[in-house]
Amino acid sequence: MTYESWNGFRLARDELNGREVIVVVPTCQPNGKWMIKTEYFGAFPNAEIALLEKGYHLAYIQNKTRWHLPEDTEAKAALHEYMLANYPVGEKCVPVGMSCGGMQAIYFATKYPQYVSCLYLDAPVVNLLSCPAGLGKGGNDMMQEMTEHTGRTITDLISFRDHPLDRIPALIESKIPVILVCGDSDDVVPYEENGKFIKEAYENAGLTIKTVLKPGCGHHPHGLDNPAEIVDFIMQYDK
Repeated sequence: MTYESWNGFRLARDELNGREVIVVVPTCQPNGKWMIKTEYFGAFPNAEIALLEKGYHLAYIQNKTRWHLPEDTEAKAALHEYMLANYPVGEKCVPVGMSCGGMQAIYFATKYPQYVSCLYLDAPVVNLLSCPAGLGKGGNDMMQEMTEHTGRTITDLISFRDHPLDRIPALIESKIPVILVCGDSDDVVPYEENGKFIKEAYENAGLTIKTVLKPGCGHHPHGLDNPAEIVDFIMQYDK
């Protein structure tokens, strides 16, 4: 294990089952709560930093691909056991999923809902025909990367029945609260083809969701300049 500084906090690097693990510890008294950054560790971290300042731990385990393989979900379950064995944290965590990380978070939360208190999804990939396939407004030129990393082609995706979109009923069944942050001008992971499905399903089911739609914002930047809305939601529902 090696240590370094990250935004004023101590960061530990380790290895678990051949994957890199990163854990950031709070400088104040730990409150027993923690987050999993499901992809893109270090990207747009101001909400994570604000929660670290309140006593949260932050954890990450390397994915085989950002486009998700089932073994990536199992790696997060292994990280869950690792965290409970090595750090003063509770049974439930908060997945923080940005873009493809949102997809990773949805797969993890629906396979292991008992490990999840609430979800922070930020411009999440929900509909693979939208992104990376680009059959609607989004996706750009990322389909080749997905095919290289997962073996799935556009033809496969047309008949594929395990898009993150297909996991929404399981999210509904688990009643996991969600904060959803998206740009209304996102042309990579368009809100109308992705995050909007979660918002509408939750509202129709009468479940807890807070949607923050950023006017004029594209795919980047993720998060909010002032992350208070995100932090307040997580602290309210992370029980």
